[in-house]
Amino acid sequence: MPANQPLPPPGNSRINHETLISAKNVSRYYGDKKAVNNISFEVKRGEVLGLLGPNGAGKSTTMQMLTGNLAPSNGQISISGFDILEEPKNAKNHLGYLPEHPPVYKELTVDEYLLYCAKLNRITRRHQKEAMALAKARCDLEKVGKRLIGNLSKGYQQRIGIAQAIIHSPAVIILDEPTVGLDPMQIKQIRALIRELGNDHSIILSTHILPEVTATCDRVLIINQGNIMMTESIGDLQQRLLSSSLIVAFKTPPPTQALKQFDGISHVEEIETGRYRLHHSPEIDPSEDIVLQSVKKHWRLTEIQPEKLSLEEIFLDITCTENDSTQVHAGKQPHQKASI
Repeated sequence: MPANQPLPPPGNSRINHETLISAKNVSRYYGDKKAVNNISFEVKRGEVLGLLGPNGAGKSTTMQMLTGNLAPSNGQISISGFDILEEPKNAKNHLGYLPEHPPVYKELTVDEYLLYCAKLNRITRRHQKEAMALAKARCDLEKVGKRLIGNLSKGYQQRIGIAQAIIHSPAVIILDEPTVGLDPMQIKQIRALIRELGNDHSIILSTHILPEVTATCDRVLIINQGNIMMTESIGDLQQRLLSSSLIVAFKTPPPTQALKQFDGISHVEEIETGRYRLHHSPEIDPSEDIVLQSVKKHWRLTEIQPEKLSLEEIFLDITCTENDSTQVHAGKQPHQKASI
């Protein structure tokens, strides 16, 4: 969509095959340090991608390259089909960006600031009022247009930051920590806004708040030490959160080999004498068979309890480095905390 046209009304379109963000073999060096290591991914129209990673993982460097604020050492980035190095003006016409700290001028009113942003984005004079009105409507700012930004709450300032990012109707929106520091009601409202914007745009959302991923995103990309560790749809991620192990205990414990024979059991871990952790496929629950066999073979079952992976445990498990002595799996607490 041309940059000088106002935002369309909210739609019901879903993810389609049009690629609006493309990163191919992108790397970034700081001296001898490789901050981002040969990463590649795409984001389709109508898709909200959650970008996750611990501090120092390369998220900020990646976002700076995607927005054209930092040149990649190697590789290619395109926004809506325009190479961000070869055609930076065209690429940025299709790009809206909300940094972690909204770039607002607190001495201006909301209307004054959005008019300035409309002019900055080269929206023609006859479209400026319409673009401002639509951006304010999308961000629920109609009642505060005449108020000084400095007198508004942080939640409203975040909304104003999003409004400036979408005022020129960009195909791509990149949001860095959009709900940090907000109260629960403000977080709920911003998440709803992101989901609505995701109907018509490609959105990349960088966040440390893990529940935000499942609440707003269609897909998650986890980066660590400059490498992509996982890219997965939210549906597949939800499968990981299903029960994937059982704690069982017996007064007359069977041989370990007998426990391995149950359908779906991939590994048997002895926790202590007569007590085991049974790892199994999320799709198969062996609980009923274990109970029946325990009665039949007089194993005297005293405990059977499903364990579930938390999103935090999955994050820690994926971002553990080879140097870490921490071993994270279901039911065990890590020895150190990650930045999440």
